[in-house]
Amino acid sequence: MRLIVRTLAVASLFTFLAVPALPQALPNLGLVRLNYTVRKRVVKPQGELKTLIDANDKELAEATESGRVGDVRRLIAKGQTLLADKSWTGELDFGTSLAIRTDTMFVDTAKPWAVRLEQIYSPQVKLDHSLSARISVMRPPAGQAGAGPEMVRVLGTFEEVPRDLRESPYLADLDVSSLADGMYLLQVEVFDGAKALGAPTLRFVAQKGLTEAVGRIEAGVKSTPETIRAEALYPVEHMHVINRGLMDIGQFEVAKELATAERVLMAAKGGKDPFAGQTGDVKRHYYLKDANEIMPYRIFVPAAYTASRAFPLIVALHGLGGTEDSMFGQAYKVSEQAAQHGYIAVAPLGYRVDGGYGRGDSRRAQLSEKDVMEVLAIVRKQYNIDNTRIYLMGHSLGGGGTWELGAKYANIWAAIAPISGPANLPAVDRLRHTPVLAVHGDADTVVLVDASRSMVAALKKLDGEVKYIEVSGGSHGSVSAPNMGAIFDFFDAHKKPTSN
Repeated sequence: MRLIVRTLAVASLFTFLAVPALPQALPNLGLVRLNYTVRKRVVKPQGELKTLIDANDKELAEATESGRVGDVRRLIAKGQTLLADKSWTGELDFGTSLAIRTDTMFVDTAKPWAVRLEQIYSPQVKLDHSLSARISVMRPPAGQAGAGPEMVRVLGTFEEVPRDLRESPYLADLDVSSLADGMYLLQVEVFDGAKALGAPTLRFVAQKGLTEAVGRIEAGVKSTPETIRAEALYPVEHMHVINRGLMDIGQFEVAKELATAERVLMAAKGGKDPFAGQTGDVKRHYYLKDANEIMPYRIFVPAAYTASRAFPLIVALHGLGGTEDSMFGQAYKVSEQAAQHGYIAVAPLGYRVDGGYGRGDSRRAQLSEKDVMEVLAIVRKQYNIDNTRIYLMGHSLGGGGTWELGAKYANIWAAIAPISGPANLPAVDRLRHTPVLAVHGDADTVVLVDASRSMVAALKKLDGEVKYIEVSGGSHGSVSAPNMGAIFDFFDAHKKPTSN
């Protein structure tokens, strides 16, 4: 493995005033579209509302076809407003157009921070004079139902904000030296006189001494074995990916990740492999050459693992918007079941949160598939894996990925288990000899239950071995954890007749 250290890219993380702002990621467009689709299914618009939605969707289709992504976001927001039985006003149009940009979302509080206010499309509203803005820092909601952001402080009020922020973005240099380390929201409230027009927010991390911490890691990896470099460089590389707008910041814990990287470097300096012999839930990283990026994956190794005997392996694929962490959480309980049944379980990122695991011919889809298969290869190399007992499962987008990769690499899997996944009828013929357990809720408004019903029916016509669990009243997200035990039981009962 040849790991490329992006010294230029890393340096740009901390160049606050000399470079233009980069395009931070807006809310994932796939998720935004999906939420709109689900909302339409729930509301079931009729009469005048249906006429308005149909007209909006016609414009949405045209904007999508022509690649006008800003207008796509505008029309989805308009549709959601109409479905909420509210009027789409000029103020809403303007507010939805606003976005905050910056050269880094990871702020060393010892230095000033430059941000700018922009627009992602030209709103259809008439404004007669320049605007004003109030910039504040808040703490994100703590997680309680109905909780909102907590105000920390107002950083300043700014006048003469341009009406056209596409032509003339508004730049502000912010003093954040008084902020304690942690995750925050930056909010920019825009006013036309006393009238509020919008208040975009940007999640960012404040971290004192960030520049020095990154410098120590960069220096440390120069004398570190190549097998360890990806583990240590991951937080630096991931910050770079986020700053380029390729991924959302999510819940990325910078201080924790940097501390872990420094511990890895310290152990490696002493000639130790910090991951040797580890069991339990472990976060790992590797260099994906085709993407020129360091990718994360999460692996569970049972306490009873020993290299003297072969262990079964499950590859678990997350849904749209999820990460490598999702499948090990309480919504799925994969690691809990793996511990009970004596499995190694691994969850890749799949390149991006919406990678698609090979469904489609985009570079993103191809790299998503590549990431999954590279992680599988790494685990098979690092652990004693029973090649007759390798399984694939996933939920939602990961359920679709299970149908896709289950068929494409049918020679690998002893059985597969798609949960609430979209149909992939062209793949059915290649799955006729692969045991399948499919799970779906009949009240699913995200991926309609007909998707699994059609796949199961097609497999039965081919005399394939298929077990189907349809949960009466089950929603999209409620059917996974309660049926995870049944999935592991199904896997326990199946192995390939010969080793690959």
